[in-house]
Amino acid sequence: MSTKLKESNLWDHTGGAPVAAPQCIGDQDADVVVIGGGFTGCAAALELARAGASVYLLEANTVGYGGSGRNVGLVNAGLWLQPEKVEASLGVKAGAKLNASLAVGPERVFSLIEHYGINCQPTRSGTLHCAHSSRGQTELEERARQYRRHGASIDLLNAEETRAKTGTDHFVGAILDHRAGTIQPLAYVRGLARAAIAEGATVYEQSAVRHVEFHDHKWWAKTSRGSVRGEALVLATNAYHQDLKVGAQPQYIPVFFFQSATQPLGENIRSRILPERQGAWDTAKVMTSFRMDAEGRLILGAVGSIESLGQSIHRTWMHRKLALMFPAARDYAFDFAWSGRIAMTGDHVPKIVNMGRQAVSIFGYSGRGIAPGTVFGTAVA
Repeated sequence: MSTKLKESNLWDHTGGAPVAAPQCIGDQDADVVVIGGGFTGCAAALELARAGASVYLLEANTVGYGGSGRNVGLVNAGLWLQPEKVEASLGVKAGAKLNASLAVGPERVFSLIEHYGINCQPTRSGTLHCAHSSRGQTELEERARQYRRHGASIDLLNAEETRAKTGTDHFVGAILDHRAGTIQPLAYVRGLARAAIAEGATVYEQSAVRHVEFHDHKWWAKTSRGSVRGEALVLATNAYHQDLKVGAQPQYIPVFFFQSATQPLGENIRSRILPERQGAWDTAKVMTSFRMDAEGRLILGAVGSIESLGQSIHRTWMHRKLALMFPAARDYAFDFAWSGRIAMTGDHVPKIVNMGRQAVSIFGYSGRGIAPGTVFGTAVA
């Protein structure tokens, strides 16, 4: 099978209608100003509006334009770091609190999806962290020990069990995390924005904030055509922070991640690859992610940018990886390819930075944005 590769985002194709919010024109007063229309900003706006606050969200492009709409869509519990490393980094008390909060992150996400009827292809069959080698399996065994010590519902799978779950003999084992699942990430963040609007929040798109200042005991966020003045400020731009200068600039290393999606697979092949529809990734130094969407497309991802000068290398990689992992699907063409940016922090721990009086900046999810972004945005609100 063959077709011309569309250098476009699959999630745009299957994410339903955009929010289509107006542009910020004129001057407004609010209780809280939120900058950034991703998981964090929309979750914060939703929680604030539910509490009765007057909240205005300003998005430079469209809701979900950044990493939230380019995400793999794995709703995982916790961080990339093992729980004990989180406690070593933050201290036992603070680390344990963060671990506990993020352990129930997927439950928070799926509860919001159910409560607000967000149509985002939710699947709650867990996720698979797959060992690409014996060394990777040793790492997973240590992770499993720590997860179990913290009461997580996980299974440590052997090679045969992993083959049954994934449909490939490429791995020697895996952790199946029953707390987790998958979603269509762009549809989810759009759903959060619509829920926030329904609760009374105001969302503006195409409203890049050019300047922020604290003046007369208020935070002023100024766009090219208007401004919002609020008692409090939430900066939630993460890896898509633009030229806006603020008192505490988000500090992170941008890492590019690309994904490619095949044509919908035939039912005979589809039923053998990830038959329970878990999302998955591996322990290799250059990580590979893989999952299926609701229409039976197989989606592969890895570090890199499909928009960069090295795009031909990544195209070659996706075809080679498909043939290596899932030979039965090797003749299926890739219909979509897209890239996104990840905000990596030096210690792989996300940050909530105090910017001043009732103002915070949230960033640095290091590739774990869905559940932590939802949890952090809600908690800050």
